[in-house]
Amino acid sequence: MKNLKRASFLILLMAFVISCACMKDKNTISGKVESIEFGKDGYTAKINTDKNEVYYAIISIVNVGGPQNYKKLKEGDEVSLKGEIWKTDTEKHIKVKEIVSVK
Repeated sequence: MKNLKRASFLILLMAFVISCACMKDKNTISGKVESIEFGKDGYTAKINTDKNEVYYAIISIVNVGGPQNYKKLKEGDEVSLKGEIWKTDTEKHIKVKEIVSVK
């Protein structure tokens, strides 16, 4: 009985951890590309959302899953991006995992 409780607790804990890990990449932003700064492995696009929030989107071939998923955005593009969002004291960033749409 004691082992059954431990096993049940372990399964629930694993399910919770997996669900949290999956939700981490569900963050999506949409907005207009204001500027682009090219770097060594990709580029950083400054995105201004409809709510006038500014995000710095880090886009690289590795993070989007290979060259078949990589797109070079241009200033003025309307985009929707999915990835991992984090905030510093003054800026918001997103490590792009998927370029959902470009118009």
